[in-house]
This record gives sequence, C-alpha cells and structure tokens, in this order.
Amino acid sequence: MGKNKKSSVPSEEHLVLPSHSALADADTPYAIVDTHTHLISTFSSYRSKYKNGQFGTVFDFVRGLYHGRNVEAIVDVWCEAPVQKIWRSIADSALTEESRRDKWSGIEYWFVMGVHPHESSQYTDNVEADILEAMAHPRCVGWGEIGLDYHYDNSPRDIQQAVFVRQLKQAVRLGKPLTIHTREAEADTEHILKEHVPKDHRIHVHCYTDSPEWAARMLDHFPNLYIGVTGVITYSTNANTSAVVRNFSSDPSVPLRILLETDAPFMIPSNLYDSLKNVKGRLPLCHTAMIPWTADFVANVANGDKHDNAWDAIRVLQESRQNARNMYGV
Repeated sequence: MGKNKKSSVPSEEHLVLPSHSALADADTPYAIVDTHTHLISTFSSYRSKYKNGQFGTVFDFVRGLYHGRNVEAIVDVWCEAPVQKIWRSIADSALTEESRRDKWSGIEYWFVMGVHPHESSQYTDNVEADILEAMAHPRCVGWGEIGLDYHYDNSPRDIQQAVFVRQLKQAVRLGKPLTIHTREAEADTEHILKEHVPKDHRIHVHCYTDSPEWAARMLDHFPNLYIGVTGVITYSTNANTSAVVRNFSSDPSVPLRILLETDAPFMIPSNLYDSLKNVKGRLPLCHTAMIPWTADFVANVANGDKHDNAWDAIRVLQESRQNARNMYGV
C-alpha cells in the first residue's frame, strides 16, 4: 500500500500579499471595496488551517491582512438559517469612527443579511423576524444573499422559490438593495425578479457564472443591476464571466457594470500565484486583499485585442468602487 500523503498548506506568512505589480507604483488613487465576503467563515477557515496562527480574533485577521492594501470597505454577508447571533457584536463594533479605527484599521464594515437558497428549508417566521431586526442596524446595506440554486438542490425547488419571493417582497418593501445568488436557474430567477422587483431597484447578481445572454437581458431590464465578479473569472473552467465582461467593454468609453468581490473564503484568483514566490501548494482561503488580481484579469479581458489598453487594474478598481457606492451606498 502507498503512503498517505499529507496535504501541503503554505505557511500563513504567504497570506500577507505583496503589492500587485500593476499597482505598486501607481500615481492614480484607487480603493478596494469587497462587495461580497463571508468574514466569519473566512476567519474560521483560517483558524482551522492555522491552529497556532498569529491572528487570534477576526479583528486581528483584518488588520493583519488588509492594512496597507488600500482596502476601503467590505460588505459582509450573513446568509444562514437560523441567523448567527454574533452578527450584532461584529456590526456594533463598526458603529463609531473610533472603533472602526481601533478594531478595523479604518476599514468601513457593512453587511447584508438573508437566507441562502441552500437553507431555504430552514426559513421560518422567527428567522425572518431576526433578519428584519438586522435590517434596522445602521451598518446593514442590503438583503441577501438570496435566490435559487438548481446545481445542488440542497432545498427543494418549490421551497427555494417560495422563500425567494418572500424575501424579495420584504426587501422591496423596505427599499433594501438585493444580493442575488443564482445558479443554473436562469428562467425561474428572471421570472421571479421581473414579477416582484421594480425595474429601478438596486440588484447585485453575485459571483456571476451563468450565460452572457441572460446577463444581457437582466442588465437591459434592470438599469441598476450589477454583475458580481469574483476570482472565478480567472478559472479555465469558466468562460461565461469573461464573455459578460467582453460584452460590457464593446464601448471603452462606458464604465463596466461590475462589482468586484471575493466570496471569501472561496474563489482564490488563479493568477495570484504568479506574484507569489517560494509557495509550495495552494493557499487554503481567499481574502479581500486578493481583489487586485481579479481586477487585473478583468482589465485584460476587457481590452482583448481591440482597445489599446483602455482598461487597466486601476480603472477597473475605480469603476467597481463607484459601482459599490451606487449599489450599496458604501
């Protein structure tokens, strides 16, 4: 019998990233806004992989990895059922400028809350009451992530649809922006959104991997809809997201309607490893400071072979930053 091979996890020092080469000597100001991260899950993943790691709290983690990386804001996503009660202490820690400076290294912390389609079967009146309570918090900027997932079908599709509609109605009633998860459910997601959401409502279709044709229809119908782009755009198994970006960039004078995000701890940009030296194995988690590698990939896709480098990583970061302001008010 062969020997059991232990998985190789790089030293945690490699989580502290170098400056991206496209940004290292930049004279133009830019800021990173991660519009979709699961902060507690990311920190938990870190602690599970580095049991003796140097970052003992989620605040240590943020300060240690994001300080000096031009991270201006994050939108944290709570989408479990039942609702994790820790959300309040995290959100309360960002209420004052002093606490954001001391605990968050000056980074603006915001959050959205909803129930993910995977957990639709666990949606109850009590869960909804907890979400409605969170909606009143000053750091809450949206309802999500919610939607349909027909890839895994972790909850029955009829229940997913009913819970999706129920949450949409509440979010629209409150005027809360929507963070949408949709996977292999284009027709039903489109029908439900068009039936229950006003055309001018703000919508973030998170971690887009569906068809470019569907994106075009949704963007045409909803003028305040944005496409979320994670590190998955860098994967050879995903051509759809790049196709959407190419469609956006047909006119280089028009800003891209995208939001940069991580979906951390998932979706590490594959092009990140070109910038890391002496790393053996793969990093075990994604985090917000990786967004410049996604931005650089988006710029290369947008330029293609026709735009004479109209886009670069800084322009993509700037446009995404403005879109985050338009979408979530952050």
